[in-house]
Amino acid sequence: MSKRGKDRTQVLQGTLDLIVLRALATMGPQHAYGIATRLRQVSEDLLDLNQGTLYPALVRLERQGWIKGTWRRTENNREAKYYAVTAAGQKALAQETVRWRRLAGIIEKLLWEDS
Repeated sequence: MSKRGKDRTQVLQGTLDLIVLRALATMGPQHAYGIATRLRQVSEDLLDLNQGTLYPALVRLERQGWIKGTWRRTENNREAKYYAVTAAGQKALAQETVRWRRLAGIIEKLLWEDS
């Protein structure tokens, strides 16, 4: 495994949901491979989501009503489920973004105190 591979980051479940919602809100409807590719690009290959990680998140988000999936043909003429953020998902994204930023700020303060 390359050094780059060792630096890849594992994502917590709630964080993954937030990241996927943000990606879909930014990119518009995407299939799972498109989401994974975009997240890998934006993270400069530090975030590599496999099917076993991404698909459960998509199912979870769809069950919560935060995304809606519809079957369509891809640019390669294959059937794929495209996911889009719902109105409830937009609201959840805004709330979760505030919560995440608050939590990240708290953690940052705690880390600075210990150093």
